[in-house]
Amino acid sequence: RRDEQGSVTVFVVSITAALLLVAGLVFDGGRMIAARREADAVAGAAARAGVQGLDEAGLRQTDGAPILAPDAIGRVQRYLASTGFTGTATVTGDTISVEVHRTQELSILSLAGLHSSSITGTGSARAVRAVRGGP
Repeated sequence: RRDEQGSVTVFVVSITAALLLVAGLVFDGGRMIAARREADAVAGAAARAGVQGLDEAGLRQTDGAPILAPDAIGRVQRYLASTGFTGTATVTGDTISVEVHRTQELSILSLAGLHSSSITGTGSARAVRAVRGGP
């Protein structure tokens, strides 16, 4: 019949669009999950790098492990420069907290108008004194 002509074409186009959207969710969604995991790992590693900026004079004067804030933040920034992430570091007592950011480009979902997503990760490390005087 002539009034049903082209109905299969509409069905095929709509199914193809739906399959592309699902493929985009799977592919780009998986990449975003991996990027978030990587962001947390980079933030933790940056915090560990920063916590190595110990105040040597403070180590001799106290029982704790004080962090020299400017040195620690510089270590974090140098570490982040090699990773492709940007971020900030905060020193509070013997703990350093790092928050990192990066933009994740989307491949398949860009066809639907979603071109990128912001990825954030956090990590922290605490300086500890491993050697104590006396048995």
